[in-house]
Amino acid sequence: MTKRFFIIVFILFSVITTAQERTSSPYSFYGIGLNTFRGTVENKSMGGLGIFSDSIHVNLQNPAALGRLRLTTYTVGVSNSTVNMKSDTESSTVSTASLDYLAVGIPTGKLGFAFGLVPYSSVGYNITDIDEDAGVGSRFSGKGGLNSVFLSAGYALTPNLSLGAEASYNFGNIQNKSIFLQDDVQFGSREINRSDLSGFTYKIGLDYERMLGEDLQFKLGTHYTPGTDLKAENQMELATLLLGAEGQEITVDTRDVTVPDSDFSLPSSLSVGAGIGKPKKWFLGAEFVTSEAGDYSNRAFAIEGASFEQASKYRIGGYYIPEYNSLTSYFNRIVYRGGLRMEETGLHLNGESINEFGIAFGLGLPAGRMLTNINLGFEYGQRGTTSSGLIQENFFNAMISLSLNDRWFIKRRFE
Repeated sequence: MTKRFFIIVFILFSVITTAQERTSSPYSFYGIGLNTFRGTVENKSMGGLGIFSDSIHVNLQNPAALGRLRLTTYTVGVSNSTVNMKSDTESSTVSTASLDYLAVGIPTGKLGFAFGLVPYSSVGYNITDIDEDAGVGSRFSGKGGLNSVFLSAGYALTPNLSLGAEASYNFGNIQNKSIFLQDDVQFGSREINRSDLSGFTYKIGLDYERMLGEDLQFKLGTHYTPGTDLKAENQMELATLLLGAEGQEITVDTRDVTVPDSDFSLPSSLSVGAGIGKPKKWFLGAEFVTSEAGDYSNRAFAIEGASFEQASKYRIGGYYIPEYNSLTSYFNRIVYRGGLRMEETGLHLNGESINEFGIAFGLGLPAGRMLTNINLGFEYGQRGTTSSGLIQENFFNAMISLSLNDRWFIKRRFE
């Protein structure tokens, strides 16, 4: 048990130092990139619903749910995303794979703890724009994003009510590069901007449940994240260059430009959800999340044509288990999940609101002792629009996670 614990910790801190591109969306250029879903495959398979909590899964969205955890749980999730991007004139398809989260949940009676690593945002795009009539070409690319190392705790005040809190340290960097070329000019120009970000965020949560009858259970969950500032150390490099025959960059001259450091204002957010169900049989719930507008105007360079307003998310989903303790049929013990979501991202470009929707389905597969399970999830969705010269993205996400359970802190009856 102890050996396995230290292996998990080693992997956790090894992954912290590993960079990965989790997106290929041009919309990740704006702000601090695309906000990454902070939840498990189990949650995402229910449309992102985070209000459901039980005794064998770590809830990464609401720290109060840790008060209901009864088994030590190691969980890790990975995904692959295939995105088709199209404009009025052309289209392309790209795929990315990523580690989505790594966490450990530890119950100690009424008090439960969790720690781990989850992405906060991601940046990754590569766009080429050629105007043959004007003889001008541009290439824009970006990478990076933020990661969060978190420590959370939840305490069961009563059998019905749990409260929780979480602290996260966010860190990472965002790099943007632009190259401009013109037919009648020998050299091109390149501009590289980088912002190294760091800072803390905090969250408080509440988890409530009660039986409405012999078989019907009501659940309520809410969590709030106050607005906070991240420190940004900004850098800029200007260069004169030539492009080789295969597109390689041949630098002729470079110059560092002094850019003042700044703050990124992360917006506050509030989530409220409720649902009903029969324990260990079925559940159906809905959730609403609202976030204030973020202040992303203080990047190392100016962002034109974009504004940020209040964002909203609407989620509905649930699960069904034919017979959780069936001894004759494995398929009756499988958890069948589904859900859908609608999201107003708060990003406005060229007078258009950038919205997103997704529909998801998933399976929870029993995989051994102590209720260990493998979770599969699939989501199809759409982001953006082709109006006003923008890009529409159709994406398909395939996800898998392992929730490995163990029992710690067992009081010995005999020596």
